[in-house]
Amino acid sequence: MFGELLPKLRNRQARIGAIGLGYVGLPLARAFHEAGFAVTGFDTDPEKPALLAAGRSYIMDVTDDEVAAMAASGRFEATGDFARLNEADAIAICVPTPLGADREPDLRFVEASARAVAATLRPAQLVVLESTTWPGTTEEVVKPILEAGGLRSGRDFFLAYAPERESPGSGERRIPRVVGADGPEALALARALYEAVSPAVHAVSSPAAAEAAKLTENVFRAVNIALVNELKGIYAAMDVDIWEVVEAAGTKPFGYMPFYPGPGWGGHCIPIDPFYLAWKARGVGLPSRFIELAGEINAEMPERVVARLAEALAPATLAGSRILLVGVAYKKNIDDTRESPALRLWELLADRGAEVAYLDPHVPELPSTRARPALAGIPSIDRSPDTFAGFDAAIAVTDHDAVDWEALAAAVPLVVDTRNVYDDRPRPARIVKA
Repeated sequence: MFGELLPKLRNRQARIGAIGLGYVGLPLARAFHEAGFAVTGFDTDPEKPALLAAGRSYIMDVTDDEVAAMAASGRFEATGDFARLNEADAIAICVPTPLGADREPDLRFVEASARAVAATLRPAQLVVLESTTWPGTTEEVVKPILEAGGLRSGRDFFLAYAPERESPGSGERRIPRVVGADGPEALALARALYEAVSPAVHAVSSPAAAEAAKLTENVFRAVNIALVNELKGIYAAMDVDIWEVVEAAGTKPFGYMPFYPGPGWGGHCIPIDPFYLAWKARGVGLPSRFIELAGEINAEMPERVVARLAEALAPATLAGSRILLVGVAYKKNIDDTRESPALRLWELLADRGAEVAYLDPHVPELPSTRARPALAGIPSIDRSPDTFAGFDAAIAVTDHDAVDWEALAAAVPLVVDTRNVYDDRPRPARIVKA
């Protein structure tokens, strides 16, 4: 089986399957297509294959022109027919790994994908999990599902883990990859697969080590973001500007890496992934105090922003005030609202009686989410400066380049700046940092 598959991967004659055509799976499908492979994408959402077949993208980092070229090439197809998974020589599982109500791992999408692969699994296939998860998932959860039909990992098919490393909005595509696999032959196959689309592949001893590497990357960011968010409050009490401090500290060429405060954490990684490790740590009887504390600090940041706004509005109150959230994407210059702190800010403001609207040039209307279905479909206000009039205050939540920040400051009497967007801009309005 190994000798049959390895040449196909190295010669790029293999067909690649990608399960989940979202923020990870679609860019991955594009990368393999650009490398010369034939690619089949699989998704349970019927709209995605239809859009892709029409040459239309639904992700900012993948353009319509790129999708149209993929569709016209004859080497790319998207489908909801998971019975066709047996056509692929290598399958990458790129599905969400959310948290449950009590911050426990929710692997339902991974398990469903593994069952779909198992239903058509054949000899000489490579299966790679890319979804972020706790160390041990590949071997303890995915492997038993795949082997339930009688085929064996390392003998009939091959199993690996290669954590995704997408950075939405960065434009970066050639990112080194980490791989860990169930046996040396699976590792060689995974290396051959990712060497086709990556400038470097770092192999580790097991899938669990690769899973842990991904969590370590995100825990590092979560803890340092929490640290600078805590320092922001401490330095503000001393009348010291955290942004000036971070800029000054960043001039040191060693032993320091700048992280920046904000209105709360967001995205598909930082608010979720560290808790996968915390959950696993509890299972082995060890506390994860840094992770839990970082989670507490980062999660409370929206409350601090609302408190700062209420203080600045006094003697007026939030109840009855018109508040504009500027930016609902979790990161500048992208359209991704997953776990965005803007949505939590919206809830907190509405709970205190404020009338809330938003402006985001990249998010024309709020998407439907399981956590906040009531916000689905609400449109962004127009970007015209005339539409800013009538708001009592605005919160700069996401520092998009496409926002006219000067016009906003000129039209709204109070702007709470959580991203330091006005540091080098004129300040005709009352600007309050938070």
